[in-house]
Amino acid sequence: MKRSSILLIANFLLIAALAGCSVKQQYQADRLITKGLKDYYKDYFPIGVAVGPQTLKGDEAELLLREFNSITAENAMKMGPIHPRENEYFWRDADSIVNFAQKHGLRVRGHNLLWHEQAPEWMFKDSQGNQVSRDVLLARLKDHIYTVVKRYKGKIYAWDVVNEAIDDNPDDFLRKTKWLEIIGEDFIAKAFQFAHEADPDALLFYNDYNTERPEKRDRIYTLLKQLVDAKVPIHGVGLQAHWSIFEPTEKELREAIEKYSSLGLQIHFTEVDMSVYPWEKERRAKRSGENDQLTPELEQKQIAQYKMVFDIFREYRKHITSVTFWNVSDRYTWLDTYPVSGRKNYPLLFDTKLERKKAYWEVVNFKK
Repeated sequence: MKRSSILLIANFLLIAALAGCSVKQQYQADRLITKGLKDYYKDYFPIGVAVGPQTLKGDEAELLLREFNSITAENAMKMGPIHPRENEYFWRDADSIVNFAQKHGLRVRGHNLLWHEQAPEWMFKDSQGNQVSRDVLLARLKDHIYTVVKRYKGKIYAWDVVNEAIDDNPDDFLRKTKWLEIIGEDFIAKAFQFAHEADPDALLFYNDYNTERPEKRDRIYTLLKQLVDAKVPIHGVGLQAHWSIFEPTEKELREAIEKYSSLGLQIHFTEVDMSVYPWEKERRAKRSGENDQLTPELEQKQIAQYKMVFDIFREYRKHITSVTFWNVSDRYTWLDTYPVSGRKNYPLLFDTKLERKKAYWEVVNFKK
């Protein structure tokens, strides 16, 4: 008999034996059954994770398939990687992610179609190296969005169309980028228009970070309201949720969800992680003697923060239609290189050995 068949029979017998057990006993037994985050939250929202091609094989792929039912390309679909030169697209990595999802019945969120970072320089220049006109840049943007979105039409159900367009400076509104400089403020509406034309069935999102901080929250809300009032085809807002054990507060998170959802938009938490360090925007080197261990004190604070945010997620499930973690485990996370290169972070629910951390059990320990 195959090992997989033996495991299925063992799981069946274990579940049958637990039929008369208490909720607590059944919960503890889940550790022995191949039940994942997606199963605990099947009545709430999909649980996703950001991946690269390397995630789709070996033990990480096994964890992915056990725990998640949605994936996002961490980098493979961004404009620079997928469209490095005007007449050249690099499809291999993005295709591998979409094909993996199709094979295993996973949802795919597309990330992203327009961003000020990882945008190739050729997009903004002509053959002589001069800055292109508004009309030329709009045509290039339309061609890019049409080509990418149509390739995955019917396979990607939601797109982060515009990423991080609000400036970090509270005295400014839109971030000063080539998109804004050359096209003007309507570059955002145009991007949503092109994406909707390319795939009328796809859900379209504006995506940003620090979305719970009141002053930036209010500027994001203003942008979203402008788009909704202008009848731009936007369906939701992506709240990146690059958080820490220090923020957001429960009050900030609740107020943000209520404010954005008041516009009738879906909410996706698109890039969830919980750093054990305070937020820093600027890159820097690791300081001499700077500790990068997950101490018991830091772990307890992380457990409490994860419990708080997921308690709120479940409470607002009417408005929250997707939650995605940014990377699979503490084995690799973008926070190991940003903002402090070489400083180990421990922001996720799985440790460097891909084992469930204590925070995991607080996230799934709830009554339905």
